[in-house]
Amino acid sequence: MDTILEFIENLAEKILYYLPTLFWAIVIFIIGRILNRVVMNLFAKGVAKTKLDQTVHKFLASVIKIVITALTLIIVLTVLGIPMTSIITVLGTAGVAVGLALKDSLSNVAGGVILLINRTIKVGDYVQINSFEGIVDEISILYTKITTVDNKDIFFPNGVIATSPFINYSSEGKRRVDHTFGISYGSDYKKAIEAIRSVIDEHNLILKNEDVFVRLSELASSSINITVRVWVNNADYWTVYFDLLEQVKGKFDEFGISIPYNQLDVHVIDNK
Repeated sequence: MDTILEFIENLAEKILYYLPTLFWAIVIFIIGRILNRVVMNLFAKGVAKTKLDQTVHKFLASVIKIVITALTLIIVLTVLGIPMTSIITVLGTAGVAVGLALKDSLSNVAGGVILLINRTIKVGDYVQINSFEGIVDEISILYTKITTVDNKDIFFPNGVIATSPFINYSSEGKRRVDHTFGISYGSDYKKAIEAIRSVIDEHNLILKNEDVFVRLSELASSSINITVRVWVNNADYWTVYFDLLEQVKGKFDEFGISIPYNQLDVHVIDNK
């Protein structure tokens, strides 16, 4: 019984001895968290007054948050009485171990820096990566988030984007809309071209100062194919894409031009 009481007394003395240190460590940790939020808010307000790109803004915000958190933890460990040399040694050893374990993540960090410097992709761009298309919503330290047209979020590792081919539809101010319309051999292809050109001339979103291509492009097995290529502003791509399909079909009906379906002529030869 005396041993238990002695143990409790020693434990209580140690707790009372370290309680002020633990208290200040907790206070510093809380102050660090508050400081982190304050700095992030000030950074956001400062960026709002500048012309800093949103991509750079979000990337720098992630870096600042990590740096402040790391400094807060180092100060807390120092207050708890852990020598700085020990902290540096542990961080160095842990850094090597973490670096080996998270080499793919480090490549993603490097990829994020490359994307930030080269500016090949930025927030708001419409891109295609692998077989996925969507708008770039965020570029963080490790991942790039893309929102598809049907409102799905896809996360790509920055290392993959930095080292793989991808399509950025927004890097230029305009895009080309391509269509191929098939008409029957019994229809007048010149009338079909005239009908298509009338649709193009009447559409106010098609850039008339750019090359407009409407030519017979193929004599296929079941149809005469006419290729159409027009230029539009990026924001108008899908509107013009579907408008051409609908309006050309209406003009074909108006001009009496038929659109064929796949067919096969079978000739039976009687050898009797």
